[in-house]
Amino acid sequence: MTRPRRWSTAVLDTQKVGGMAVVHGDQGFLLDGNGVMFSREWLKHLDLPVVSEHGIGHFDGEPVYLLVLEKSVPVEGAGWQTLRQFMMGDDADVYQVLAYAAQISTWAREHRFCGNCGRRAEQVPGERAMHCAHCELRYYPRISPSMIVLITRGDEVLLARSPRFVTGVYSTLAGFAEPGESAEDCVRREVMEEVQLKVRNIQYKGSQCWPFPHSMMLGFHAEYESGEIVPQADEIEDAQWFSIHDMPTLPASRSIARYLIELYLAQRSGAAEPVLPG
Repeated sequence: MTRPRRWSTAVLDTQKVGGMAVVHGDQGFLLDGNGVMFSREWLKHLDLPVVSEHGIGHFDGEPVYLLVLEKSVPVEGAGWQTLRQFMMGDDADVYQVLAYAAQISTWAREHRFCGNCGRRAEQVPGERAMHCAHCELRYYPRISPSMIVLITRGDEVLLARSPRFVTGVYSTLAGFAEPGESAEDCVRREVMEEVQLKVRNIQYKGSQCWPFPHSMMLGFHAEYESGEIVPQADEIEDAQWFSIHDMPTLPASRSIARYLIELYLAQRSGAAEPVLPG
């Protein structure tokens, strides 16, 4: 039985009263003992440096708005928590709201002014767009396509570490697509650049919206063809073949990287296949 969706996106009229709001600043989301969703009416009484407000959807039927701040400020009885910290938490539904809100916040911050003439852009009522009246240009939230791939060799998987990873964690290879490049071409190029390997039998496995800040991760599985591992300087700290029976510390369970790994492990062992996180 499919679980009812608690969260749905929508462009809501910010002139309406009521509803709940999440607050995003340069330190993450505002959080208190009751969570991250606050009464809009209560927030209006705080002296917050609000840059813009956006109606972003419904959670359990309740309208949800986003307040984008110029910077995070102290709020009595509350603190700030990053999106990555929420991703590691237990509430997948709330994380889904915040992942979307973070992307809208990034878009709103980056498009306050027209990229063509520099004049101030205005929100378009009823549409997720910023409009420059002088240039007649509209700016929509940006989605950057990228690939993420698990490379396998029988009972071995290739996993790597970036210097930016949490200590001890190994993950799959990933990278952004270049203009004019197919997703499969991106897989081949990124694998060659990052570890100097050739791959074959590239198969698409699923996608995940990745809000750091605005990626659409296209997940693939590929088989090793040839080459010896040579990690890319400054990008790959370490890369190794790992036995499926002796795996290192893996990425967060809500990530598509973890899904690709667990999907292959399930297929090799005959276990039930995992579900791709929403």
